[in-house]
Amino acid sequence: MPTVSSQDVLALAPVAILALGGIALLLSEVFLTSGKRGYQAFLTVLFAATAGLTAFGATPGKVFAGQATADAFSAFVTITVSFGLALAALVSASWLDARGAERGEFYALSLFAASGMSLLGMASDLLVAFVAIEIMSLSTYALAAWMRRGKKPAEAAFKYFILGAFSSALLLYGTSLVFGATGSTLLSDVARGPLQAGGSALLSAGLVLVAAGLAFKVAAVPFHVWTPDVYEGAPTPVTAFMAAGVKTAAFAILARTVLAAYAATGGAADSAFPRVLAVLALLTMLVGNLFAVPQRSVKRMLAYSSIAHAGYLLLGVLAAGLPAVRERALSGVLFYLASYTASAIGAFAVVGALESNGQPGDEPADAWDLERLAGLSRRRPLLAFAMTVFMLSLAGVPPTAGFVAKLLVFQAAVGAQYLALAVVGVLTSALGAYYYLRVVVYMYMRPAAEGEPAGVTSPVLSVALAVAVAAVVVLGIGSEPVASLARAAAAVVR
Repeated sequence: MPTVSSQDVLALAPVAILALGGIALLLSEVFLTSGKRGYQAFLTVLFAATAGLTAFGATPGKVFAGQATADAFSAFVTITVSFGLALAALVSASWLDARGAERGEFYALSLFAASGMSLLGMASDLLVAFVAIEIMSLSTYALAAWMRRGKKPAEAAFKYFILGAFSSALLLYGTSLVFGATGSTLLSDVARGPLQAGGSALLSAGLVLVAAGLAFKVAAVPFHVWTPDVYEGAPTPVTAFMAAGVKTAAFAILARTVLAAYAATGGAADSAFPRVLAVLALLTMLVGNLFAVPQRSVKRMLAYSSIAHAGYLLLGVLAAGLPAVRERALSGVLFYLASYTASAIGAFAVVGALESNGQPGDEPADAWDLERLAGLSRRRPLLAFAMTVFMLSLAGVPPTAGFVAKLLVFQAAVGAQYLALAVVGVLTSALGAYYYLRVVVYMYMRPAAEGEPAGVTSPVLSVALAVAVAAVVVLGIGSEPVASLARAAAAVVR
């Protein structure tokens, strides 16, 4: 067992703050005498902000004998996760209150999930990554079933749990094979290759299984089948947090693992591992966009589009394997994750605001149909404007954050000589613009149906949407401060 020093403990301060926040909110339920719980969302925001600031000021270095790394990369991941948690908590407050389902346990589970995400961003050991994934996953399984009286939430949680357990088994078995080949689960040791010349096949098999387990978390094809049903069945604020936070943390550990795998297997562009990753990126971009086109449910459309965005991010991770463009590619991935966090949470927040306040659990069959958005510009113009900004960003239309993010990733892919994949990325982005702009057309050019519910309206939700819109616009127009932070974070990853 490694010796624990004060530096080790301080490095994990962001994780500890998030976990202690969850414990505090759980205890608050024990002593609560009033039915009012509005303060709990603000406490969650406070803990998230504190964790983000602590990560920003942490002393860099490897801790716990190299099993975790506190550096600019992990700090960027923690800050992005904390920002997503704060936004999701503000969105959740009005949504849960309208359904009488606001409890401290909800925010506690969100904080516990965020602590696992933060730890995952720091992990430089496959076993630590497994523990962090389980902390994150168990919390999100419970959150997906929060409105447990409905059929859809129960189905979503069950599917997520079963397939998540299967992916964890793949990850753990792959880790055991990697240990058998290298004698270690540290990514730095994995990068040196197998202990013996004959261990390359064992190491390759282990890395493939580890990559498959992580591919489930990022919703890469063919490990994506859970995404539409889980995203649709889970409470909308939970879907927003899952779409942003889980993707950010999973891509952080995937990037570290892929770089170690490149080093261990030779990592040339024509070797087997990059080819497999290239096929995954290609299929994920194509399948995500093609299946999003026919969707009438906005929530399912956003679920399939999240798969497409995973494909673009995989393209950035693939390009990072080439040392000449590694920093550019990783910084593009980090910036993409930050912009996607603001855009996706904002889009799901608008969808949640338009849901009816019926019985908890099951929404009507047409709860997320495009017709719900028809005439929104006349009924609720500010909400329509916010949704337009998020759709333009997800489509990659300038001058939004999504445009800059895709530009950075595609530039890195071209620099790494993945020209064909970059062309596919651009073409599928153009296809994505169709179903994103279709939402805008419905809001501004279709008449509203009679008797459409007003949905949720609250000052807290307005603040969350204003912050998300501001983030999307600022990252698009003045992207350099965040882009420079992303470059500094990418520069420390080897």
